[in-house]
Amino acid sequence: MILTANIRQVLLVSAFITATGNSTLLHRLTEIYPWVEKWPFVLALLGFFTFSTMLFFICICFGKLSKWFLATFLITSAFAAYYMDQFGVVIDRDMIGNIIETNPQEFAGLVSIKLVLRVLIFGIVPSVLVFNFAPKSTSFANGLKVRLRLGAILIVLIILSILPFTADFASFVREHKITRLYSNPLGFTYSLFSYGIEKIKRQPIYVVKHTAEDTKKLIHIGHKKLIILVVGETARADRFSLNGYSKETNPELKKLSVVSFKNVKSCGTATKISLPCMFSNLGRSNYNENQAFQQENVLDVLAEYGVQVIWRDNNSDSKGVATRIPYQNFKSPTLNPNCDTECRDIGMLSGLEQYIQARDGKDILIVLHQMGNHGPEYYRRYPENFRRFQPMCMTGELGDCTKQEVDNAYDNAILYTDYFLANVIKFLKKYEDKYSTAMLYVADHGESLGEHGIYLHAAPYVIAPKEQTHIPVVVWTGKYFDYQIKDVLPWHDYPLSQDDLFCTLLIAYDFYSNKTCNNKENWFMKNKNLKFENTD
Repeated sequence: MILTANIRQVLLVSAFITATGNSTLLHRLTEIYPWVEKWPFVLALLGFFTFSTMLFFICICFGKLSKWFLATFLITSAFAAYYMDQFGVVIDRDMIGNIIETNPQEFAGLVSIKLVLRVLIFGIVPSVLVFNFAPKSTSFANGLKVRLRLGAILIVLIILSILPFTADFASFVREHKITRLYSNPLGFTYSLFSYGIEKIKRQPIYVVKHTAEDTKKLIHIGHKKLIILVVGETARADRFSLNGYSKETNPELKKLSVVSFKNVKSCGTATKISLPCMFSNLGRSNYNENQAFQQENVLDVLAEYGVQVIWRDNNSDSKGVATRIPYQNFKSPTLNPNCDTECRDIGMLSGLEQYIQARDGKDILIVLHQMGNHGPEYYRRYPENFRRFQPMCMTGELGDCTKQEVDNAYDNAILYTDYFLANVIKFLKKYEDKYSTAMLYVADHGESLGEHGIYLHAAPYVIAPKEQTHIPVVVWTGKYFDYQIKDVLPWHDYPLSQDDLFCTLLIAYDFYSNKTCNNKENWFMKNKNLKFENTD
């Protein structure tokens, strides 16, 4: 069979991408199947992915569009290979969503010299060569005949790769679905299509479905409620000295009467999932993004019943949670007076006195969404005077730093969160005599810092390490709040999750939904029979 020049170019490019963009796939395969014992099967799997990639390109690259497809995949594959190799991330559907929703500032933090060189050498330069040496198109009929024959040969080769190892291959497909996504470019292409189909299926929101419709206002005698909910970013429970960490990362909170919950799990491993999930009543096991956005979250419910709710954001955005409530962006000096190299979380406290004064006599919930420990440039997340733990990693290329340097840079950001939370509590103390005050801090998800060769977060939940799902939660209550620290303390080691947030906030403001909260167990529910006996 004589191959046309166009098809030879397609095969050459597909072989080039396979050879230069799949080191992480090879690493994962040899982790699962030790080379010494299973090298024939590993080679068969590599053959399967190689022939499948060639078949994929043969099917999509036709005529004048061929060079554009090849150039696009050369560049995107170089990007994908860099992030998989450097951070150990898997580009699944949720990661595609994170990428698409990444703002320019976040993307700038992920750009490095290594990335630029990688994309230049393995993406842009080969793309230029593809255009410069693009062959003339042959007739469609002749090209189609060759493609059909070549496609048939590739299918046979794929079958022959599998045939001697059918049992092993069946086990691989069944038990290692995530590993398949490391195949470059097939993995991220599949994830992109999956993400697109999900978006197409999402129905436009014409009417938002009411949630917890049986909610009732409970009898409450005392002060109006003033609660600040701090949503943390990328914080690990095991890096809080309140939870036993060897470094003193919580010196300020230690001086205050707070309770740290030590056994809390996140709803997801990325902000895009955890944020809307924790504010919904669906729970992690039933969470569906489309369904969550079609219905009210707990902030909507509270606002509907008269609570004054505001969302202040020093992160990218609320991920759709604050769509129907007042929202303020503190990512720029326009509102945030505490900006140097970037705007600081502490600036979100600015102007709150006026906000509270204007809502005198009403229940108030203030949500502060932190920049927190957003990576990989942890060293940018705090002013210079918080660089206490040294030496520290001063680059986003975490793999270029020692484990100690990465840990120190990350831990300094926890130290700044400690300072921020202490200031939130000090702010609330000024209102203790007028309001029933409380602070609740809940991180959105954790972070991998090189354990098992993985950095950052957003791993599929089914394989996510505990570093990405075990989150810190801290509570402080004022002297007139319904639940004092002594009431909360016995629950500090109870297994909880972000699923509990919905009912926790409802009950904090003296509301109760039997349908939603009847089977929930959390520290607010402990005295339910005492507090809510007159609900009818």
